[in-house]
Amino acid sequence: MASIHISDIEAAINHWRRLRPSPDGVRLAPEVRALAPVYARLIHAGAQEVSPASLSTAAMQAWLAWYETQPDTPCIAICSTSQGDAQCKGCGRSFAEVQQWLELTPVQKRAVWQRIQAEGQALRFTRYAERGK
Repeated sequence: MASIHISDIEAAINHWRRLRPSPDGVRLAPEVRALAPVYARLIHAGAQEVSPASLSTAAMQAWLAWYETQPDTPCIAICSTSQGDAQCKGCGRSFAEVQQWLELTPVQKRAVWQRIQAEGQALRFTRYAERGK
């Protein structure tokens, strides 16, 4: 099963902090309060990923709401899998990931995003980085 990377938890927290800033520097938005313990557990354990099953309902809802603000697909309309490549030179996804993208869960999609960003070899991240924005 795919996991949620710590960088996504942090990005979701920062999204909610920007969207609903603390009125007094102390009180946090409900979404931040839900995600903060997840982030703290990851930091304390020195872990990079968390199982979606371990998130509270509120934390998962806050993460999913953040996820909806992110680009859905890494595609930049330069698809080499259609030419027979096992991995797309444009976005970095495997042929199976391109074919099954619509069936993947948000957590699975973000795991693919994490992998292709870490690899950083696809044209999305190199020659055509401006298309990826």
